[in-house]
Amino acid sequence: MSDDTSVGPRLLGPADVRRLAAELGLRPTKSLGQNFVIDPNTVRRIVRVAGVGPDDVVVEVGPGLGSLTLALLPVVRRVVAVEVDRLLAGRLPATVSAYAPAVAGRLEVVPADALRVRSLPGPPPTAMVANLPYNVSVPVLLHLLEAFPSLSRVLVMVQKEVADRLAAPPGSRTYGVPSVKAAWYATVSPAGAVGRNVFWPAPNVDSGLVLLERRPSPLSADRAAVFAVVDAAFAQRRKTLRAALSGWAGSAAAAEAALTEAGIDPRTRGEQLTVGDFARIATAGTSIGS
Repeated sequence: MSDDTSVGPRLLGPADVRRLAAELGLRPTKSLGQNFVIDPNTVRRIVRVAGVGPDDVVVEVGPGLGSLTLALLPVVRRVVAVEVDRLLAGRLPATVSAYAPAVAGRLEVVPADALRVRSLPGPPPTAMVANLPYNVSVPVLLHLLEAFPSLSRVLVMVQKEVADRLAAPPGSRTYGVPSVKAAWYATVSPAGAVGRNVFWPAPNVDSGLVLLERRPSPLSADRAAVFAVVDAAFAQRRKTLRAALSGWAGSAAAAEAALTEAGIDPRTRGEQLTVGDFARIATAGTSIGS
């Protein structure tokens, strides 16, 4: 495939974003988590850190006015942009045609809620790169990782607090349900900070980049069974696992038996365990209950 980066697609700056929004009569809504990137250097950085290339089919969730889309299209094979706002979804192809005509054919827009998408047109996606709406960032990320096993690499921009939680290691203050569930699918690492001044309107919080690189699921445990253990363990995170998992196991004694079989001290708390530990507990619970 030829690389059209030499054609030099125009990227959206502050004036472009405001003009496009005005043409659409758009007022960014907090309910949809709409904060549009107005800094070309930020979207170039995101594409660079994502490590995507000419063989990648990239899913972009919430493309908005197209800031990141325009930076991705010259670099990758195809961008499938999933946008819940019908007004924005309808306008995106025209914006891409105007700003990056040489690569406009690489864009496919899917007007849909990313939380409900389970199939996409064209070849299976290999990567996801997105500025995720803050209010649904973790559910969207986990849903798409589950729905599309072909995703081998993911770079998302999320609220800094969420970025910290996703990449937190066991034993840290921010380690919790998102950390463990993301680790089920991938190796997760922080990939940089993003200030609030690169957005319009500027959010009240800073953002962070998180890189996820797909790896095999731990052990042969069932994902739903493992996630049930994780949810139970962190629902009462101040309690020992023997107490926190008593409802999941049916009794404190049954929870202790499953923990012991999994090689976990029943006095441990959930924030000390890796995703592999949770997988062993789920497997032990299944064998004890059968």
